[in-house]
Amino acid sequence: MSNSTPLSLHVPEPYSRPGDTPNFDYIKVPEAGETRRPEVDSKPNDMHDLAFGLVRVLDFDGKATGPWNMDFDEEFLLKGLTAMMKTKALDDRMYMAQRQGKTSFYAQCRGEEAISCAQKMALSKGDMCFPTYRQQGLLIAQDFPLVKMINQIYSNSKDKLEGHSLPTLYSERDADFFTISGNLGTQYIQAVGWAMASAIKGDDKIASAWIGDGSTAESDFHAALVFASVYKPPVVLNIVNNQWAISSFQGFAGGQAANFACRGHGFNIPSLRVDGNDFLAVYAASKWAIERARRNLGPTIIEWLTYRAGPHTTSDDPTKYRPKDEFEAWPLGDPIIRLKEHMIKLGIWDEEKHQLLEKELKNEVKAAAKKAESYGTLGKGEAPGVDEMFNHVYKEMPAHLRKQRQELGV
Repeated sequence: MSNSTPLSLHVPEPYSRPGDTPNFDYIKVPEAGETRRPEVDSKPNDMHDLAFGLVRVLDFDGKATGPWNMDFDEEFLLKGLTAMMKTKALDDRMYMAQRQGKTSFYAQCRGEEAISCAQKMALSKGDMCFPTYRQQGLLIAQDFPLVKMINQIYSNSKDKLEGHSLPTLYSERDADFFTISGNLGTQYIQAVGWAMASAIKGDDKIASAWIGDGSTAESDFHAALVFASVYKPPVVLNIVNNQWAISSFQGFAGGQAANFACRGHGFNIPSLRVDGNDFLAVYAASKWAIERARRNLGPTIIEWLTYRAGPHTTSDDPTKYRPKDEFEAWPLGDPIIRLKEHMIKLGIWDEEKHQLLEKELKNEVKAAAKKAESYGTLGKGEAPGVDEMFNHVYKEMPAHLRKQRQELGV
């Protein structure tokens, strides 16, 4: 008879469930400005501590401080605030449109606006982004036409993808926005491959890869890190840790075992952990990683610590698996409110200006939605012909599809 302890498995548990008081004790928030900023050409082995810290510029009184503060000017701050507010306005409008039956599906990025908007402002034209479905700010921050985005969401007669892709899975090559895939994780290794190709050609363009905390458990994530560590291509590897992968707490992807940024250590890739709700910190960290890539210093992993304030998509009900008021208790706050308060503290903004801008952006989004609706919405208006389903799938149509098309008589 053995006296050994019976074996058991560890099953991650979120720190609070529906009906509980939100609990974020596992999030340790250092003072703004506390995390050091190493030289851009520092060796990965000399930066391991940055995967355990948290790069922050804005404190909770709206003051910018520390080595990552870049002394941003008024024009830059207003552009960033506007991009985030416009992103939120589009999210709100499209969420309502889905509930009205104008589209089948929508994925909001509420609470995460700073991450995509700030990084896009740090990138240069031609740098290719490989996003997930929660980085619409990459388009909005470059003033991409809202009507074109909404056409795709509505799958109407002006949808450039002709209904071939799920709403919000945009494809905008000219806007440096690689086609979004519903198969999560694929874009990570694609970004590394694109960056390798850029280096092979002797180009000066870098890639920006995006993945969520849950999808870091996919094999493509690890394959991408292998290639990134071996060939050191010019790529920024973003991990958006928004605490939830649909209804699965980030612990199921390994977030309880170690910070996601730590995954770079085994591959000798420099890694940062950053306050993703601090617009100024996002921009500064992005610029640092982008400069490393442009100097041929290889990839950088950035874990953006943030919170998915809304549901996973319009098909999700987050009250089934987390406290209803959890976002209000999130210790890093709301990125739009934090930047607004910083600008007010600087004396360049006030509540009246903020409300006027909010109204202006809501009207801009409303007008764009109305224009898109004139071309049709889901189930209303002109629809693509049946024969269109065969187009733009293969470069050369295979025999079995030609046969199916003939059987349909189109």
